[in-house]
Amino acid sequence: MNTRRPFLALAAAGVLLAPAPWLLPDFYLSLALTCLMYAGLTTSWALFCGPTRYLSLATSAFFGIGAYATAWGIGSLPYPVVVLLGGVFAAAFAALVGAAVLHLRGAYFAVITFGLGELVRHGITAFEKSYFKKAGRVLTQVPDSEIVYLTVLVVALVTVAVALVVRGSRFGRALSAIGADEQRAQTLGANTRRIKIAGYSLSAFFAGALGAAIAVRWTYLDPSTVFNPFIGFQTVLIAMVGGAHSIVGVLASSFIFSLLTEFLRLKFPYAFLIMLGFILILLVLYLPGGLAQLWERRKARSAKAEEPVHV
Repeated sequence: MNTRRPFLALAAAGVLLAPAPWLLPDFYLSLALTCLMYAGLTTSWALFCGPTRYLSLATSAFFGIGAYATAWGIGSLPYPVVVLLGGVFAAAFAALVGAAVLHLRGAYFAVITFGLGELVRHGITAFEKSYFKKAGRVLTQVPDSEIVYLTVLVVALVTVAVALVVRGSRFGRALSAIGADEQRAQTLGANTRRIKIAGYSLSAFFAGALGAAIAVRWTYLDPSTVFNPFIGFQTVLIAMVGGAHSIVGVLASSFIFSLLTEFLRLKFPYAFLIMLGFILILLVLYLPGGLAQLWERRKARSAKAEEPVHV
């Protein structure tokens, strides 16, 4: 029963969120889309980086690859097919990158993944200018806003469901073993190279699918918009605030962080980044384990209170 509870809660959340396009004004629907996008992106990032303790800054690259799959294919292919292809292209790129750089760790891996994202952005810009004489696309054939919202919702829900399945699977335990001690995992018979590439590609698939699904929100796509490094940095920050090891913490942080960012941006347009940075510093100093740490502390206090008192 306990193993089914997260999936039942996920299904209930999907039922509650699905009618939003018919109930919310455009501004709040746009805000809901942003929350769902970052919930999916952060969950996909935490799917791999949480258990393995890798710091990947390539989320914007995967997101942008998916978005450009939409830019190139939306006029000739059905929208769901384009979304799927966006995920496949991002996963293929992640497999190539992972095979080359997943032997690195820490700051080296972070810098390399960030640099590869910039490389893809400049590569697509050069390709567009060489063959199409411009860098950017005008999207003239886009689905209705209701279809876009429901597609993003489905992709985000599937991302969370897959993350839950992976966490409880043998594959998920292998990822955690790699994060704890990769050499020991190798001595116990795990093919760590293959496991890391598979996990990294799975994480990238959902980031690319979300990029492809939400790209139709913009009437004009260009590399600087969809390969924006801020997308990758914000994904990592949300995961840190929520606790990358906790799916519930990541989801709560995604919605809180997105709403807080929007509120600060509207109320304090010139100072919201300073205020946001100050809040993040406080969280890192006093909640290094993220919002999930609050729940863990509460559980620890409850367990201690329930212990029998020996006289």
